[in-house]
Amino acid sequence: MQLRFGLALALSAFSLVGCSSMGINNGSLDYKNTATFEPLKYPEGSMVRPATPLYPSPTVDPLAIEHAPKLENKRGNRFALPRPDNVQANAPTDRQDDNTNVGRPQLVRDGNQNPLLKIDGNSATIWQYTLATLSSLNHTIVGQSKNRYEVTIKVDQQVYVLRLTSVGTSNNIAVFNADNSFADQEKAAELLTQIYQNWPA
Repeated sequence: MQLRFGLALALSAFSLVGCSSMGINNGSLDYKNTATFEPLKYPEGSMVRPATPLYPSPTVDPLAIEHAPKLENKRGNRFALPRPDNVQANAPTDRQDDNTNVGRPQLVRDGNQNPLLKIDGNSATIWQYTLATLSSLNHTIVGQSKNRYEVTIKVDQQVYVLRLTSVGTSNNIAVFNADNSFADQEKAAELLTQIYQNWPA
């Protein structure tokens, strides 16, 4: 009787504890031991059309592998995602800091292939950085709008209007002619590239 009771108790405890804490390997980390295979080789003289892999394997820098996060449990025998960090009490302060954070600019193009400079962050801070960059490039500022983020500059005797537009936290700087039409794509790309290369942040 006591043997049956002890066996039932042991089985109950085992089922409650579960396999994960007992340290049983479920094969979820086997991907770390994969081998690299050479591409298929076709016999010489065979009529085979060239095969291009749909999803080629990326080349990963060994340094990136060495510093990759370890997604495994404490025993190192099962895949496990890290637990989320606790929310800190000073979250409102962090949000205030985010208002002045500015991302790195990116050179992009719109649907009509007009060059744009895309920057994430606070519009006012981005505009200050833009004006500081224009000043460092020694471009003559002809005029500046007081109501919106817009500045008129002269580059090689040609007048351009730089305008910052924002949607949420995403901002775009575009180059226009004095008549509000988009500037020549090559000239606009050259000016935006100069701003991108001399961005102060």
